[in-house]
Amino acid sequence: MTISGNRPSKAVAFLFQRVKASALLQDNRLLASGNQAPVAPRATRMVLPRGRMPHASVILLATVVAIFSLVPLGFIGWVTYDVGWETVKALVFRPRVGELLVNTVLLESITIPLSIVLAVTLAWLTERTDIPFARLWAWLAIAPLAVPAFVHSYAWVSLVPGMRGLQSGVFVSVIAYYPFLYLPVAAALRRLDPAIEDAAASLGLNPWRVFFRAVLPQLRLAICGGSLLIALHLLSEYGLFVMIRFDTFATAIVDQFQSSYNSPASNMLGGVLVACCLFLLGFEVLMRGNERYARVGSGSPRPTDRRRLGWFVVPAVLLPVILAVLTLGVPLVTLGRWLYLGGIDIWRIEVGNAFLQTIVLAIVGGVLATIAAAPMAWLSVRAPGRLQRVLEACHYYVGSLPGVVVALALVTITVRLVLPLYQTFATLLVAYVMLFLPRAMVGLRASIAQAPVELERAAMGLGRTPGQAVRQITMRLAAPGAAASVALAALGITNELTATLMLSPNGVDTLATKFWSLTSEIDYVSAAPYAFMMVVLSLPLTLMLYTQSKRTAGQ
Repeated sequence: MTISGNRPSKAVAFLFQRVKASALLQDNRLLASGNQAPVAPRATRMVLPRGRMPHASVILLATVVAIFSLVPLGFIGWVTYDVGWETVKALVFRPRVGELLVNTVLLESITIPLSIVLAVTLAWLTERTDIPFARLWAWLAIAPLAVPAFVHSYAWVSLVPGMRGLQSGVFVSVIAYYPFLYLPVAAALRRLDPAIEDAAASLGLNPWRVFFRAVLPQLRLAICGGSLLIALHLLSEYGLFVMIRFDTFATAIVDQFQSSYNSPASNMLGGVLVACCLFLLGFEVLMRGNERYARVGSGSPRPTDRRRLGWFVVPAVLLPVILAVLTLGVPLVTLGRWLYLGGIDIWRIEVGNAFLQTIVLAIVGGVLATIAAAPMAWLSVRAPGRLQRVLEACHYYVGSLPGVVVALALVTITVRLVLPLYQTFATLLVAYVMLFLPRAMVGLRASIAQAPVELERAAMGLGRTPGQAVRQITMRLAAPGAAASVALAALGITNELTATLMLSPNGVDTLATKFWSLTSEIDYVSAAPYAFMMVVLSLPLTLMLYTQSKRTAGQ
């Protein structure tokens, strides 16, 4: 007999019924034979030794993905060796690199804390209070993901031409990227057992102390994952900062590549960027810790009681309203003005072709990235250790690289080793998988962390192989997170620019590349349809993210 059912909850309930029935049958047989049923063997049937878990095969799969992810790093290392140590010192240890490093540190250290405060506050209001129209504000909180970062930047530059420098970069980055934190935090709040808060309140803690001592620690995994995504995007973002004239490593690297196709200076800057990413990964591991977040026990968490806002309802509603205006109102008004000025003449057949090509690349690339991230996501939760941390770093670091570095590495390899793959869909999809592994990793890791490992061991106690236990139990419970990972990666592919420009086959144009080429020619009116279609394509994906995050909590 196999575990069946359309819902993971049915499979889990059936599994526990099988465990109980098997135990009762064993007791009856032993009693009939006049023997006493020993306790120890029954316990070992329920909790199998860790060695039977499918670590070796999963480690092999994760290692293969990690090796492919190391291709850009190997490319930078090869260039570093080729130019020599003296040239490396001259290119890395210079005032320009120090200036870029200061800009990057300030950008990260200001943007991420502001995003955490904003995302946690908004998630608490929409998930734990009686704020009016909570579902509407929850969806509008993730809707900014539908607007590409460089469209955010251009919309604000059009509205306020004087926006320049660090302050403008922080402002646009927060409104463009805070949904990466809101999504996992809101999902964690939905699944958090309110009994934890009740226990803390029964000890005499006031509501504020309950939140900071009982609730906030339970959000650590979600906050760390979302913050890491934002940090990696800030390292690799190009279009947003170019338009507001704020220099980062990404903008400097692209400028170097534009002036010289294979400039050693740009590759050295890419090496510094990799070092920054590794530092962020180590810091995230330190902050994340090894705490367990799954709940095992009889029954299920009761529904959460929403707190009454009272007189605070007016300022509480103002927060999502202001955010919706800043993140959606300004870009949509700007696009509307472009479309109005262009009229019907700017809608050409090229817009439809770019739209279809973008859909295909986004869906295929998102699915492949999620499949590639699954082994490492399982290992990071089920078998944490030094080797797993190294493999996880290999999966994450590539997300901090600008697409142009990944693209040039793949161009060099395909031209020198496998020329038939040069400028093909296969090479372009490999680049997408590398660039968006971090997005797929975060959603999968959080979902697997909430699937109790005891269910896998119980399934193996009933005769399932380790692989079957993972597929039939854990991956079914983690399915909402997997769908969210596909949507997140597809969103990134829809808006990806530099790698697509360099690797796409002749005649293939995505919405992002067409928009960027027209805006580079100062033809903002003709570029408006492509930006609008990017938003249209991204909106269903953001709705899917919202729906899957609700399903994760069983709502």
